[in-house]
Amino acid sequence: MKKKHKSKDPIKSILTKDITSILEKNPKKAFNYKQIAGILRMDDPATRTLINEILVELKDRNVLEEAQRGCFKMNVSNPYITGVVDLKGNGAAYVITDDLEEDVYVAPKFVRTAMHGDTVKVYIISNKKTGSTDGEIVEIIKRARTEFVGRVQLSARFAFLIPDSTKMNVDLFIPLEHLKGAKDGQKAIGRITEWPRGGKNPVGEIIDVLGEPGDNDVEMHAILAEFGLPYSFPRDVEILADKIPIEISQQEIEKRRDFRKITTFTIDPVDAKDFDDALSIRKLENGNWEIGVHIADVSHYVKEGSGIDKEAFNRATSIYLVDRVVPMLPEVLSNNVCSLRPNEEKLCFSAVFEMDDDARLIKEWFGRTIINSDRRFTYEEAQEVIETGKGDFQDEVLTLDRLAKILRADRFKIGSIDFHTIEVKFKMDEKGNPIGVYIKEQKDSNELVEDFMLLANRRVATFVGMKHTDNSDGKEKEESANGKQGKLNHKNIKDKNKDEQLTEIKLDPLRPFVYRIHPTPNEDKLRTFVQFVNKIGFKMTLKSNADASFALNKLIKEVEGKKEENMISQLAIRTMAKAIYTTKNIGHYGLGFKYYSHFTSPIRRYPDLMVHRLLAQYLEGKTVKAEGLEEQCKHSSDMEKLASEAERASIKYKQAQYLEERIGEAFDGVISGVTEWGLYVEIIENKCEGMIRIKDIEGDFYIYDEESYCLIGKKHGKKYQIGDKLKIEVKKVDLMKKQIDFMLAEED
Repeated sequence: MKKKHKSKDPIKSILTKDITSILEKNPKKAFNYKQIAGILRMDDPATRTLINEILVELKDRNVLEEAQRGCFKMNVSNPYITGVVDLKGNGAAYVITDDLEEDVYVAPKFVRTAMHGDTVKVYIISNKKTGSTDGEIVEIIKRARTEFVGRVQLSARFAFLIPDSTKMNVDLFIPLEHLKGAKDGQKAIGRITEWPRGGKNPVGEIIDVLGEPGDNDVEMHAILAEFGLPYSFPRDVEILADKIPIEISQQEIEKRRDFRKITTFTIDPVDAKDFDDALSIRKLENGNWEIGVHIADVSHYVKEGSGIDKEAFNRATSIYLVDRVVPMLPEVLSNNVCSLRPNEEKLCFSAVFEMDDDARLIKEWFGRTIINSDRRFTYEEAQEVIETGKGDFQDEVLTLDRLAKILRADRFKIGSIDFHTIEVKFKMDEKGNPIGVYIKEQKDSNELVEDFMLLANRRVATFVGMKHTDNSDGKEKEESANGKQGKLNHKNIKDKNKDEQLTEIKLDPLRPFVYRIHPTPNEDKLRTFVQFVNKIGFKMTLKSNADASFALNKLIKEVEGKKEENMISQLAIRTMAKAIYTTKNIGHYGLGFKYYSHFTSPIRRYPDLMVHRLLAQYLEGKTVKAEGLEEQCKHSSDMEKLASEAERASIKYKQAQYLEERIGEAFDGVISGVTEWGLYVEIIENKCEGMIRIKDIEGDFYIYDEESYCLIGKKHGKKYQIGDKLKIEVKKVDLMKKQIDFMLAEED
């Protein structure tokens, strides 16, 4: 069985794969980094340097041998590789490795004590029957985790912790003296202390007792613990946060550009507590508009290397579960000191843009400011102003909406993908139990804020990442206004979207930065997606990978309002590569931007705090060492992924909890996925997804047709395929596994 591996570092992994592919096709020939770069048609210095680094790393891992100085070829005698374990429910595993094009299959008996996520050494065995690369795990190099959440199973002489995660295939043996007061059936967190040689189970201890299963707080804490995420702050960090002075000194105000008398407001969700961005607007004497994107100046309060900073870095992001926010910063900072609450003076780091009536950028400015927000809008309140043309600051809101719509349209013209994502929300009772499900709509007020945040993120990244030259003499030109005025990046910006057309520009390798990149989609995945949408009745043509964003936008417009809309949008998103943080800029494919970063949410994202610190140093004319930045970027990307998985787990839990009270009820659904073991069905009214197992589809023997993405009855030929509407009934719910089983309902 073959399985393509998923890349952790897109740029490096793609290059590694290409390099090993070249060398595998020419096993007797040695290549140097210049020859490899020539074959790959990548001649820029940065990429050639990276190719050389990869060749040396592959040699150090014994994948390659150095035939002569600087020339490498495949080491055909090496039977070992290293990689990361992807454990499956049946006890087998795949080892994800950059050493080979395909992942290595490991049968259950050869997995031994390896657990999901562990870094391992694998002995390679070629499977002549299947033609795949099989392996045997011979060494655990690094454990991914040693702490697990589960239920305590107590007996007279010993106990076990039964992990909740399906990725943990063994139970922890807990001696009674290490129970920490946990009772039978309670949820707890256990830690592995040893794994005896030849032992079937690891030995562990209970380190925290969460409480009774079913309690809302217990279950939310269990989800966080399952992903190794925190659910409280260390006391010493809270004490440090409480000591931060709230008063703003006159001396600090004088260092900043003053926006306190300029119309400013925030637009946020109704339940938001941390207001990290605000918009200001005023008309200038020349008829243009000055738009300020004001971001909480977290870097003023959280000093690099402090206890608060270290905790924020470890967390790297706020976590948004169904019923709560687990903040990156202590609440005294996130909800008070740094929150841009109305009628309070607040310190900001701002991006200020001068625009004409057609949203063309004329000037831009970056620097530290002080603001006083005039009003806090909810999205719904701002939307009412947009729709009725009446309400507080109606002229300002309507102008911002009009300019944002122009920015949005221009963004789509250059290839930004218009994904229509649906957000599922729950109505809760006082105990946190779901009593209703509703879909949160994205309206003009949401998009208004998003478009100005995108503008700020893009322009900050462009300012740092590029050198801009004056065409008249070819010399670098950067106007500055000292002190509180920061630096003026461009006096005249001729084109509002295409960075490369602003002026004559060249790369600035001397200013390391934190970029948010999004690689181009994998061609195989994209081809499969195109085949799928064409087979289910929609038309999508693709001339090249570069053309994909325009083809996707056309498809998204075609399916808008149809029953397949959410399913196709979700599949399209899964087809895309994942966006990550890195110092190696390759642009943001999904947005169509050559330069993009995250500047607008330092309260809830650590990379934004890094960006603020870097930008501040560049505005002051300082140089920055790149040392450690890439590692911080990788950590932030990894933590973002974990937080996202926890957020999805909390949604799945609440969906299961909601439907547990509705077993036997019938709903209209749409088939969202087809596999060899059954149909995934999404309930249309609330987007809860469950499975109809193939054994529960009566009246025929159904076979999975992989090419047509459907189940076909062998006897009667009845077909079930993605996008088909069904009447389903809730059959069973497993809260611990967060799984929902449906069955076909009898038609009226």
